[in-house]
Amino acid sequence: MASRLATVKLSANFEANLGEIEAFVAQLGAAHAYDLLLAELAETVFPNLERFPRMGRLFLSRGAGSVETHEKTARLARRIGKGELREYLSGDYLLLYALIEQTVYLVSIKHSRQLSFDFERLWQSGGPPRT
Repeated sequence: MASRLATVKLSANFEANLGEIEAFVAQLGAAHAYDLLLAELAETVFPNLERFPRMGRLFLSRGAGSVETHEKTARLARRIGKGELREYLSGDYLLLYALIEQTVYLVSIKHSRQLSFDFERLWQSGGPPRT
């Protein structure tokens, strides 16, 4: 008897993140990377999450580094309820998803280079702020 597959659903935020990634990789001159991402999601990530929905690392198990982070993490845990918030690394992308019963809700996706600060844009006015 085969085990039941989880259902994978995309949130509106996840879909918006895909649009941001498309623009981001196009700006880098690597528009083909978006097509590769979509193929990776369809051919690998979604099937993996359907078969192994707990494969990602538990997101809320990390220790909070500050009081603010602790409070936000606690609030997020209350919103998830009995579900689990997990993260999944796939190539250059970090996905955040909620597993609630047998449904995987894809919450967020970011390219690894989107996770860094854009100092050039922040300091367009001639360099870092002076103290």
